[in-house]
Amino acid sequence: MRLPYWKFSRIHSLATLFAVLCSALPGRATIRYDVSLAHPERHLFQVTMTVPDVRGGVTVALPAWNALYQIRDFSAHIEQVQTLAGSEKAPAEKLDKQTWRISGTGTITLLYAAYWDEPGPFATQLNAEHGFINPAMILLYVPERRHEEVQFCLRDIPEGWRTTLQTEGGAPGSGEACSDAINYDALADAPMETGKFEDFTLPGIQPSIRVVIHGDNWKRKRVEEELTRICRYELKLMEGAPFQSYTFILHIGKAAAGAGGGMEHANSTAIAVPSEEYLEGVAAHEFFHLWNVKRIRPATLYPVDYTKEQYTRALWFAEGVTSTYGSYALLRAGLWNKQQFYADLGERITELEERPAEKWQSAEQSSLDAWLEKYALYNRGEESVSYYTKGQVLGVLLDLMIRDRTGDAKSLDDVMRLMNTEFAEAGTTYRDSLDVRWSAEKIAGGSFEDFFARYVSGAEALPYREVLGAAGLELHSEEHKRATLGFLAERDASGFEVVRGVEPDGPAAAAGLRTDDIIVSWNGGEAPRRLERWAAEQKSGSVLRLRIRREPREFDLELRLGEIKDVRYEVVEMAHPSEAARRLREGWLRGTSGAAATP
Repeated sequence: MRLPYWKFSRIHSLATLFAVLCSALPGRATIRYDVSLAHPERHLFQVTMTVPDVRGGVTVALPAWNALYQIRDFSAHIEQVQTLAGSEKAPAEKLDKQTWRISGTGTITLLYAAYWDEPGPFATQLNAEHGFINPAMILLYVPERRHEEVQFCLRDIPEGWRTTLQTEGGAPGSGEACSDAINYDALADAPMETGKFEDFTLPGIQPSIRVVIHGDNWKRKRVEEELTRICRYELKLMEGAPFQSYTFILHIGKAAAGAGGGMEHANSTAIAVPSEEYLEGVAAHEFFHLWNVKRIRPATLYPVDYTKEQYTRALWFAEGVTSTYGSYALLRAGLWNKQQFYADLGERITELEERPAEKWQSAEQSSLDAWLEKYALYNRGEESVSYYTKGQVLGVLLDLMIRDRTGDAKSLDDVMRLMNTEFAEAGTTYRDSLDVRWSAEKIAGGSFEDFFARYVSGAEALPYREVLGAAGLELHSEEHKRATLGFLAERDASGFEVVRGVEPDGPAAAAGLRTDDIIVSWNGGEAPRRLERWAAEQKSGSVLRLRIRREPREFDLELRLGEIKDVRYEVVEMAHPSEAARRLREGWLRGTSGAAATP
């Protein structure tokens, strides 16, 4: 049960503050964070922020977004902020929902609590089992001093718990761990796990890669082999590691608590999956982000602006082409056979083509509109396409075109390595689609202006058959029927699905379902996480029983699933391709071009 703030605020403000202020501060003037885990069962991080060398007051803020392209207002998790100048209370004024101004000079200290108990790599959680921290969600920052080095300490770590924090202070078993970061942004990009986790190091890879697992429903042999193959392939592809050490933080099984997906960071990734069988795809994608996004960075996303939406047209490349390489890694590292690879590509094309918005929303516009993804209406097929999906398909097409133009001497692999050299290693950013195009043109020795104008910034029908044909491949299509719900819903903060739209002539409307109805139960249990995917696995005409809350009453409602027709696509090899097409296809599948070869 959550404990009201006032019941522990005196303990926090006196005992904890005294311990922190009396502990040895660094010799240099460093902004410092001390985070107490004294009561994990209350889901409260007790934070003390110490800001030295203040003259005439200081402004502090909490990011409005992090991990997802959504304004999430983390300050809603912050409880009663207390402020001191030296050892005296200091006046503080809240300027807006995420910003405070504190008066005073010298050393300013802020004390506050942050309540978090949300699972998954895009959130923060503290409970009796473990803690997972995305620092930007709990740590205030000084906007004009973001460039300064900071120190972070976890304190009152429960007995028996360990932490992934790269410890530079605090003896093992002492209940504390401390580390420096070169600035706030580096700290914000370094999530940490604490608890009774299991861990191991991937064999035969240098620099070292650590795997930390909180959860169940996994076998070490499988996890170790999959991650080792993926990492070895991608490290060889990109010609070396851009890190001194790396950590996979994995929440598997019950620990994922229904959350799913992964989040990339400069030297780590956090991933949540329901079981180990879902891990390989997410891991291959997130590990490639080490280069694409974290180091090969679009200028529109760096430096990070924590205060508002940060618009970019480059997510089709930053995320979508990362998915291209996620699928390449699984194939070329031997975790998929080519039929699985073809099937995945066919599914991506199907996913793209079944959305009416594919006819008008370009890859760049999909990227720009990423900030609308938190709205269920926007995610409908009539409203949007995924920059992940469209970008993955565009990456494949661009790769095959480069190979075709160069007689399979060059590929998209060479584009990625070129961008790594010219942007990542040079410490600069690229100009969204423009520099992607220019890099492809340097590698291929010819213009891609038409391709980018028509298919990246434009929304013309993608040239599947022409491009796939150059690799001896065909795209087959077949009409299928599948069940549909006839309504749209999204999960609210309480965990219930709330109806956001009802098709006027659909089965849900006929059964009496209305917008804003709350679905209390679904066939006697909890609603599935992905409603449309659930419906696609059912038979049209089957009965769905819902318990509905429509204030001031609850009632039962039955509806029969409707039916829609869609077209599914399949990538298959030509029976008699030309010798040039066959060689190109084999080079593409193996990951060879010129002298570059897969391990």
